[in-house]
Amino acid sequence: MKKIVLLVSCMLIGSLAIAQSKYEKGMEKAFSLLKEKKTVEAANVFERISAATPTEWLPSYHAARINVMLGFAIKDKSKLAQQLEKAQAQIDHATSISPNNPEIMILQAMLYTVWVAYDGATYGMQYAPKVSEIYAKAYALDKNNPRVVLTKTEWEIGSARYFGKDTAPFCKELERAKTLFETATKKDDFSPNWGKERATQLVEECKN
Repeated sequence: MKKIVLLVSCMLIGSLAIAQSKYEKGMEKAFSLLKEKKTVEAANVFERISAATPTEWLPSYHAARINVMLGFAIKDKSKLAQQLEKAQAQIDHATSISPNNPEIMILQAMLYTVWVAYDGATYGMQYAPKVSEIYAKAYALDKNNPRVVLTKTEWEIGSARYFGKDTAPFCKELERAKTLFETATKKDDFSPNWGKERATQLVEECKN
């Protein structure tokens, strides 16, 4: 009986190791495609990984981020709606696995921001309050997350400019975001790790 239990245990451990290896190889392939600027192909790989590993939130997160960012360049409303619908499904899936995750909240705020950027007159009243609310919640959960600080502050700068207000008061928070990026320790190879270059760029703009 002990031999049977040991055999089953070994089989389970072996299966887990194989699954983990496939997950890691798939993620490495997707990131490699990103480096080659093959963003659509990378998003497709992340989607396939997400379907194969339903307990991992990162594949859906990365697929959603790509699709949200691509949305900023789409000018056709119907195509934009399709693009963001896909991204929303991926955000929802990631959230179902990892609720109250500031990293995922950022993507939701960015998705709404795409609509505001596309047509502020039409979508500003609908989505701007939601974006501010999401960033406030994400900040309350993790005020030292560099991406939270960066994206929240950039949104606030954009809002200030829209209403003709001074953006200088936000420069200190951008400096803090830059410092947080410089001192942040990378969790692993697949966790969110973007934003440092953008923070540096915005800090330089503040100096001018």
